[in-house]
Amino acid sequence: MNRLIPQDIETYPFDLIVVGAGINGAGIARDAAMRGLKVLLLDKGDVASGTTSWSTRLIHGGLRYLEYYELYLVHESLSEREKLLKIAPHLVKPLPFIIPVYDYSKRGTALVRLGMIGYDVLSWSKSLDRHKMLSREEVLERVPGLEPEGLLGAAMYYDGQIEYAERLAVENAVSAREHGAVVLTYARVDRLIVEDGDVKGVEFTDLLGGGEYTVRAPVTVNVAGPWVDGVLRRMDFAEERMIGGTKGSHLVVDPFPGAPAGEALYAEAKQDGRPYFIVPWNGRYLIGTTDIRYEGDLDEVVASEEEIYYLINETNAVIPSANLTRDKVLFTYAGVRPLPYEPEGAEGSVTRGHLVYDHAGHDPRIGGLVSIIGGKLTTYRNLAREAVNEVYEKLGQKAPGCRTDELPLPGGAVSGVENLEEFAASFKLASGLAEELATRLLKLYGARAPEVLAEAGEDHSLRVPLGPSSAVETGIIGAEVLYAFRRELAEKLGDVLLRRSMVGMGPRVGLDVDEAAARVAVRHLGWSQERAAREVREFRDYVRRYKPKDLHESGAVGV
Repeated sequence: MNRLIPQDIETYPFDLIVVGAGINGAGIARDAAMRGLKVLLLDKGDVASGTTSWSTRLIHGGLRYLEYYELYLVHESLSEREKLLKIAPHLVKPLPFIIPVYDYSKRGTALVRLGMIGYDVLSWSKSLDRHKMLSREEVLERVPGLEPEGLLGAAMYYDGQIEYAERLAVENAVSAREHGAVVLTYARVDRLIVEDGDVKGVEFTDLLGGGEYTVRAPVTVNVAGPWVDGVLRRMDFAEERMIGGTKGSHLVVDPFPGAPAGEALYAEAKQDGRPYFIVPWNGRYLIGTTDIRYEGDLDEVVASEEEIYYLINETNAVIPSANLTRDKVLFTYAGVRPLPYEPEGAEGSVTRGHLVYDHAGHDPRIGGLVSIIGGKLTTYRNLAREAVNEVYEKLGQKAPGCRTDELPLPGGAVSGVENLEEFAASFKLASGLAEELATRLLKLYGARAPEVLAEAGEDHSLRVPLGPSSAVETGIIGAEVLYAFRRELAEKLGDVLLRRSMVGMGPRVGLDVDEAAARVAVRHLGWSQERAAREVREFRDYVRRYKPKDLHESGAVGV
């Protein structure tokens, strides 16, 4: 395999072990490493291979949280949205949203207007435009495909979109490593080591190389998302249940008649009044999400047919010309939100806020352990800041200032020019690539696009698309495969396709380029034909959970 476990890992004096490399774990590792702590980040899968990959891909304030009077959460989210627009401008973009109001809506025009005013007030320092209310005629002019019957008007406001949430986590993990952290994926934590009432470290298995290791640190942060309780059960005694996640599912479809051209719809379902989104995404449309309590296998979460038809029917209700049917769904995805355990009440009422839980303050048998409960994509940076402050308190040290709100992520760190737009124009001129390919690299890697292209060297074959298209959402080039393995912590083919190059979230979920990408690894990374064929099979087995329309049913692999 590619990576080597550091020889001194079992004796190295880590300050902090972070369990879970989703957006929150990667964010904690980056913040802690930037402040000078010696950090080990572990995950039983890849970076961002859990909940981070299953969101609606929005960086937003959570307008509906106002209904539950979570004013601090809305303000925090809106404040963090502004920071992410600055530190990750290649990934986070402004997006207009329209909320249509019908005569059957639970939230009438007056209530929506009040919510919009509150949203603006709670984001007084924002750079995005303020909301405006639209008449029935104005909203139909903007989105003529909307169902006109019963339409009273709409609100229009701006929030943020992150098409590739996975890359936000990857860049945090890469930045953590560049600041000295050790990052090991496919490293399963088997046991928390408890000695004299303190968690002193963890035992983990290298799922790639097969070795077992014991590593120690005075503080361990359990940020395993929906798997938090599973990690806690790896002690000598059980903890009370902390996570009670809800399942959210999404559909991806091609552009359809009546779809909003440049805006997202934030609609209210006729069936149950739950808000959901229809969002332009990755050259297509993303529809979701559902919100259902989940007690199943966390490692195999799949959108049910009931959920799929629910989202199809609600889309057809608000945009009748869509005429969506089951066979028009390109693929689906589903995940579980790591929410606090609340066995009763409406799913939507469970807080989306987070808790940095110091076990020592609740159980004298456990010191040295912190668990993260809840958290949302938008607020990951502030959650990380709070968690690292808590780590310093447990270490008995004064915490240095957090700089993650100022220091851009790797792809946002342009130099020699004023902004990312100026950098992009320069890159397109110098790269020698077609417009679509240059745009693709910039959209994914930002300021590091030239580094990706440099992996090609003089080999022109690494600068052309591996598949039939050079479109942004499908046009992976061979240089990206090499960059993912050499520079961005990828260990498997699926890591490259699903969470680095993002073609695994394209219309054919990477099934049109998987073999070609594996051939690049054979030619340039020394993979055997056997490994290449195995990796392709593993990738195809994994993406079955998406229920993709174009899945290769034959299972034949020819690398």
